[in-house]
Amino acid sequence: MKTQEIIQVLGEERAKSLLDFNTPAIAKSRLHLPSPTFIEDIWKDSNRTNPVLNSLAAIQNHGRLGGTGYVSILPVDQGIEHTAGASFAPNPDYFDPENIVKLAIEGGCNAVASTYGVLASVSRKYAHKIPFVVKINHNELLTYPNSFQQVMFGTVKDAWNMGAVAVGATIYFGSEDSRRQIVEIAEAFEYAHELGMATILWCYARNDHFKKDGVDYHVASDITSQANHLGVTIQADIIKQKLPENNGGFNAIKFAKTHPKMYSELCTDHPIDLCRYQVANCYMGRVGLINSGGASSGESDLGDAVATAIINKRAGGMGLISGRKAFQKDLATGVKLLNAIQDVYLNDEITIA
Repeated sequence: MKTQEIIQVLGEERAKSLLDFNTPAIAKSRLHLPSPTFIEDIWKDSNRTNPVLNSLAAIQNHGRLGGTGYVSILPVDQGIEHTAGASFAPNPDYFDPENIVKLAIEGGCNAVASTYGVLASVSRKYAHKIPFVVKINHNELLTYPNSFQQVMFGTVKDAWNMGAVAVGATIYFGSEDSRRQIVEIAEAFEYAHELGMATILWCYARNDHFKKDGVDYHVASDITSQANHLGVTIQADIIKQKLPENNGGFNAIKFAKTHPKMYSELCTDHPIDLCRYQVANCYMGRVGLINSGGASSGESDLGDAVATAIINKRAGGMGLISGRKAFQKDLATGVKLLNAIQDVYLNDEITIA
């Protein structure tokens, strides 16, 4: 997709808002931005071992975005997180794990992220063809009533044995169970690094009290950004976060601690600024931020996915991890959507704000 095609997909008004924005609250000169030499420039100076750097390079150098410093990952853990029926009813082909991996390959992704069962079932056939990211914990929905508890579904060693280059995990920051999850995943990530694997953390906020006066602050920039900051503290190599939709969660809910300059000098209500504050809380970009693609909404999916990619890229993020918008469609349409996301990162005219 060329720039004019992207504008057509977005619509002129949304395109102008996202592509013409060039007054960010945090200057790009303060950021460590994705680049073809990001591993040499940033990651090699950390305590990451050569095997971990090799695993990160395997992800960064694969697929259509290989060698750019950006990543496009297909995540399909929704069979557990949202129930298999709810996730795959729109396209039953994806009850079959092989079709998940095929979509990631055909779609030119850097990696495929899924469950132990999904990836293990086809690991001998595909682990050498596309980087595997094994999601090691989940919030299963069959327990009644549902709760916000991520539990381990296997071992890090099992992920390593099937040839995975990375493990992924979720922590529900803000939930009653969050401190147990923080300790558990910190230990798991330490072991993954010992084995030479990279780590990706889904940094999600979860607490019923984060909704107030009709506003959902689970997607507030201040709350999600602090979740990011906790995630990089346990040495996640890449942070996965929902795109922020609002701000001021700390003030509205009246918890944690905040500072007026967080809102007056470090952020505005523009989507790119809201996302840049997330990047800032990933050590100013030393740890890559990938935003999630969100739920499928039907006809608007292509435009919404492209918009999310533009916001992430222009904010200084490292890429997109988009699942339902792609796998809940037929293969050709899913591939088209993944390629459209990647085209944003390949387009030199779409620059960092």
